Amino acid sequence: MSGWPRASRPPRLPQVDARRARRHYSTMDKDLAELERKLASLLAHTRALRAANEALRQDLTAAHERNRDLTNRVQQAGARLDALIARMPAE
Repeated sequence: MSGWPRASRPPRLPQVDARRARRHYSTMDKDLAELERKLASLLAHTRALRAANEALRQDLTAAHERNRDLTNRVQQAGARLDALIARMPAE
C-alpha cells in the first residue's frame, strides 16, 4: 500500500522540455554567480572597514594619551607661573 489515500493521487508534475530547463538553470546560475560576486564584495568591504575601524581606535587612544600629556604639561606650567608670580615683589 502506498502512502497516498486511495481517492487521491500525487499531483502530476508538468513536463519541462530540455531547452526550458537549460534556460532556467542558466538564469539561476547567473543569479547565483551575481549573488556570490556581491557577497564577496560585501565581505571585502567589511574586512576593510574593520581594519580602518581598528586603526581609528588606535589613533584615538594615542590622541587621548597625547591630550592627557598636554593637560599635565599645561597644569605644570600654570603651577610654575603661579610660583613665579608669588615670588615677585609687590610694587
